[in-house]
Amino acid sequence: MEEPQSHVLKELESYTVKEAPPTVYYVPGFITETEEAYLLQQVYKAPKPKWTQLSGRRLQNWGGLPHPKGMLVEELPDWLKTYANKISALGAFSGKTANHVLVNEYKPGEGIMPHEDGPLYFPTVTTISLGSHTLLDFYRPISTAQEQVSANRGSHRPHALPQEGVPQTEENRYLLSLLVEPRSLLVLRDDMYTRFLHGVRGVARDTVTESVANLRAVSAELGDSLSRGTRVSLTIRHVPRVLKMGLLLGRRK
Repeated sequence: MEEPQSHVLKELESYTVKEAPPTVYYVPGFITETEEAYLLQQVYKAPKPKWTQLSGRRLQNWGGLPHPKGMLVEELPDWLKTYANKISALGAFSGKTANHVLVNEYKPGEGIMPHEDGPLYFPTVTTISLGSHTLLDFYRPISTAQEQVSANRGSHRPHALPQEGVPQTEENRYLLSLLVEPRSLLVLRDDMYTRFLHGVRGVARDTVTESVANLRAVSAELGDSLSRGTRVSLTIRHVPRVLKMGLLLGRRK
């Protein structure tokens, strides 16, 4: 029987980022330096064809290729399965087990535009960071006038939405940032995953400001200027819709 939503993630409650909207959990030191070195070794041992080069980063896809009709599941290698199971055991996926991992490599100055991950995944994303920090920025979606009025009334952050008639730019839709350090685990659920956009600016240095919502949980201090190194992220998720081989080959209709 599936766990009720109110009872999941109890082990992570003490890691809630209270300065952010609900359902953001940040766990510093989720893995050790030895584990980090091992995982990086495994990432870079992957054969060259496993890498896909994109604008601003390159990635590896493990577990299958998500598709609206379903993902043809490929078994995760042991080095990823260990952490997929460990995170799943925390209740991150409401009793389900993670079956998909994206490995992203960002070099200094590389990033990704604000985006949503889409409906193919269970509405939780978990990320282990390796090698370097980054600042993960969050943005409100382009909203209607009524949504702007409601959000401004209920805003608990200094970055209020633009008033009706004011163009909604990336700057005035900015919500907050999270400083994601090496060996940490970040868990985003519900609205923080399904509604808000997230991205990484393509810069080589980050300045720690009051907009960093998890400042109390990190080693950096307000005003610090942090130089980025090469960061590898393990984005661990659950894809609910999966295909059986027979269906893929058209043996059943």
